[in-house]
Amino acid sequence: ENQHKKDVEACTDEDTRRQIDEDYSIKMAANVQKFQQEISSSIETLVHQTGQDVVVITETVKKEDEKKSLEDSIRDHMRGFSRTIPSFLMAYGDESTTLENFDSIIPDEVFREVTSISIEDFCFLRDGGDYIDDESVESKHFEGHLFDPVVFNDSVKEFMRLRKELADYFDETQQNDIFDYIPPQKTNQIFTPKWVVKKMVDELEESNPGCFDAPDKTFADLYMKSGLYITEIIKRLYRSEKMKRIFPDDKVRLEHIITKQVYGIAPTEIIYRIAMNYIFGFENSSSRMDNPHFACADSAELAKNGILEDTINTLFDE
Repeated sequence: ENQHKKDVEACTDEDTRRQIDEDYSIKMAANVQKFQQEISSSIETLVHQTGQDVVVITETVKKEDEKKSLEDSIRDHMRGFSRTIPSFLMAYGDESTTLENFDSIIPDEVFREVTSISIEDFCFLRDGGDYIDDESVESKHFEGHLFDPVVFNDSVKEFMRLRKELADYFDETQQNDIFDYIPPQKTNQIFTPKWVVKKMVDELEESNPGCFDAPDKTFADLYMKSGLYITEIIKRLYRSEKMKRIFPDDKVRLEHIITKQVYGIAPTEIIYRIAMNYIFGFENSSSRMDNPHFACADSAELAKNGILEDTINTLFDE
């Protein structure tokens, strides 16, 4: 998709663009077909090895879903889990993360919230193990090895490389950001596109001329999802000519902005960690998780209960 975007941007006539779009559609269709064939083949092999009577793998599948076939259950877990991996890596991962230690870096409650399965369920899919067949009440064994460790670990390394490469959001030559590589989740983890964020900040400045020129102005995102909105504000303040005159030293100016002018609240732990890793990714500091200007709380729920303002005053009492 990124290559397609680059080709479209580089083309100079409509015929070439149509050909680029046609080639893209053909390649995408072929990739989708290949993926469907491979996942179907993998499922058929697993079903053959473990038998048609294996019970549903995870404990969290509801009673009314127990009649689903093993094939449907595995497909659901594979599809859902694969989409969550980049989010987990953005929030908790580092260069040492592998398939073998993946279960040890994520709290079980967060894992269950995002994937709908527990860490124990994940380990069962990865490592296999014994289980009781509900129908026969017999102990059976599931081989596991549902994930290819080489592919998984290589993918982790590539994502962490991208996270590091795209960490400097001050670099305007970068066309992408790390959230281009993180699929949206069924939970409320939906990231606002960068172009929308820029438009929001443009309109904020239009409504408040000079707001990015004053060192005493404060800005808050009370429902952070990625940290993009906060980083766009940081950039506007950092590049303000008036702010440069007040704080000629780049490090001093950035420190003032971070510690005096921007605030944020994220609704869940994983979103909070994702936002913190993005906002402070340029400095590679472990202390960013303890920054007093950012907190983890559900602002929507607080607003419903009529205590949002009081909570904000408590969280950011300075």
